[in-house]
Amino acid sequence: MGNKIDYSATTVKVYHGYGHKGDLVVYGHVLAGKPVNPSRYSNNILSNSLHLAKLFFVKPIPYVQVQLQWKNQSFYCTTGADGFFKFEWQSIASVEAGWHHVNVNLLTPQGSIAAVGQGKIFVPHSTQYGFISDIDDTVLVSHSADTGKKLRVMFTKNPRSRKIFADVVKYYQLLALAHTNAELPNPFFYVSSSEWNLYDELNEFFKHNELPKGAFLLNSIKKWYQLFKTGTSKHQGKLIRVARILKVFPIQRFVLLGDNSQKDPEIYVNIANKYPDRIVAIYLRNISTEKEAATLHLLGAIENKEIHTCLFKHTDEAIAHSKSIGLLN
Repeated sequence: MGNKIDYSATTVKVYHGYGHKGDLVVYGHVLAGKPVNPSRYSNNILSNSLHLAKLFFVKPIPYVQVQLQWKNQSFYCTTGADGFFKFEWQSIASVEAGWHHVNVNLLTPQGSIAAVGQGKIFVPHSTQYGFISDIDDTVLVSHSADTGKKLRVMFTKNPRSRKIFADVVKYYQLLALAHTNAELPNPFFYVSSSEWNLYDELNEFFKHNELPKGAFLLNSIKKWYQLFKTGTSKHQGKLIRVARILKVFPIQRFVLLGDNSQKDPEIYVNIANKYPDRIVAIYLRNISTEKEAATLHLLGAIENKEIHTCLFKHTDEAIAHSKSIGLLN
């Protein structure tokens, strides 16, 4: 396999990792070709459609060796069948809260460096709260329940022209400072069923809208022929990713934010019942009025009745609720 790879035309994608001294993790992909990054963002529908399609015309490189360089430590692993790699390690050096740079190198069979990927590790401050948020139809207007409308928006818009729900930025910025200050912000983790193909698009959307910076945990990469199934992967993986965050950060208590267009209510209730002392509140945007009664029934099944729940239509309702329970100052 190794002699068939053009090592001169490869990309090492490193996604935002997270953790603390005792448990650091970073993910990524090794892909054939060079990065697909637009030099500028356009409102031209054809231009946006072509760019999105390119994100799914990816060729993962399986079973190649990658090397993580972290301060004075080095670690090695082999990419999976989908070109995915994951490093999990303990840092010998002390790790202060904040963002830290990390490099991942693609190695040739001879051990030389063929490509370098740069990423960042997010080490939160030891604040009282952490926030785990869904993205589609929680923050980003996505129409997840309507495949045709969802794909039309994806193909015709760019990360800077995609719509965001009213007052979400205001709400998330308030949550980032809840019972802390700007120097010690609360951590955010964005867990979504969207694929890693869309990582750069989501990153740009969050940056452009000035949402709290955080780590993204997305779904398995998809090929071009799976494009029309984007966001439809099994949601069991999302539950596992949320549970992992709780495990890595045992000090924080968490607030879960999502919507009822897909499986967030089931996932979050499952998490609340499994970790009853770790969850402060669950907020669900009421995207599907048809599912409203079922959503309320699910929330009523939370065993720890001290966990606050809020099913809201407009973000200002969630803000008012957060103030009423003392979550917001």
